[in-house]
Amino acid sequence: MERRVVITGVGMVSPLGIGNQENWDGLIQGRCGIGPITRFDASDYPCRIAGEVKGFRPEDWVPKKDVKKMDLFIHYAMAASEIAMRDAAFQVASSEADRVGVFIGSGIGGLPSIERQHAILLREGPRRVSPFFIVGLIVNMASGQVSIRYGAKGPNQAACTACATGTHAIGDAFEIIKRGDADVMIAGGCESVIAPLCVGGFSAMRALSTRNDDPGGASRPFDAGRDGFIISEGAGVVILEELGHAVRRDARVYVEIAGYGTSGDAFHVSAPSEDGDGPVRVMRRAIRDAGIEASEIDYVNAHGTSTPQGDAVETRAIKAVFGERARTIAVSSTKSMTGHLLGGAGGLETAIVALVVERDLVPPTINYTTPDPECDLDYVPNEARRMKVRYGLNNSFGFGGTNAALVLKKYEN
Repeated sequence: MERRVVITGVGMVSPLGIGNQENWDGLIQGRCGIGPITRFDASDYPCRIAGEVKGFRPEDWVPKKDVKKMDLFIHYAMAASEIAMRDAAFQVASSEADRVGVFIGSGIGGLPSIERQHAILLREGPRRVSPFFIVGLIVNMASGQVSIRYGAKGPNQAACTACATGTHAIGDAFEIIKRGDADVMIAGGCESVIAPLCVGGFSAMRALSTRNDDPGGASRPFDAGRDGFIISEGAGVVILEELGHAVRRDARVYVEIAGYGTSGDAFHVSAPSEDGDGPVRVMRRAIRDAGIEASEIDYVNAHGTSTPQGDAVETRAIKAVFGERARTIAVSSTKSMTGHLLGGAGGLETAIVALVVERDLVPPTINYTTPDPECDLDYVPNEARRMKVRYGLNNSFGFGGTNAALVLKKYEN
């Protein structure tokens, strides 16, 4: 009999706040977390706005002596993991440590540390480079540090698949539990690259919004006035458990993970194909893996980054998968409020979909004011919607043509 996997805890750190309640309240109220960049002087940059996490104190989540040993993306992973562990009321017992694993990814890793240490190298020479430089920036160290923190001795892995990272990490962790290699997985994604080189690089690609005078209205997925995405930071982590393990400890269950799909575009390093072939196949695979029909999906948390081409292609892909019913499915992009967390997006948005399915309440796509003829679905414009959600689908698409999708199901004994 196939092992069932459920989500028993969520942890969210985003521009909307630090913690689950602040994030959920912000999403349902349609609050935007985007503002002017404060991390560096961005006055000469085409894009001068971002989704920064406000009021974050690393020492609240990491021992003070270790703060400087880790890049900020790891701090966010540690915070989101602790929030999720508390939410799940779960502690790793030594007797089952090798049955508890960690799978947390990042799309870019410690780029800010590279910038800082490179400046030190040029200014002061190689002897002044931090001995913690490498272990503080590599992508898998978010999983490594979380594993050390909780004594989790099971599978310890990381994903690095651009903007699909968090969803791939959770999906792969789901598969680990299903095949019996672990009973519990701490899984998700994290990112923090609001730094000169990264913002400069995305600006050079003309990928970012330049609506600098209107930060709160700059991320506008599916709207005719969209002009690029907003770079953001944070982390989303969920606690996955084999159902029997969760039941035996009388855990509260948010949702069951029903299906997972992956696909590749094999088309272009950053642009999707016009027909949305990769997104179409990944949604179909996740739905098929869940053992349901497309007609049973009630809600889609869209990748919806607010880029002109990407949003139109995702709309076409949803139409191809759902046919005539596509126009009656609730589709929203929470990136309209959080911005794009890059490698952290899929983790955060999986946590959001878990709450949507559990609570039957769908967050809106804010800043939706001018319909685009190419984007003509029900994007839950500007106000949250109370509705029955039995199955929710989370989409994540990344540079390199990498795609991931998860189907979450309302939990039933």
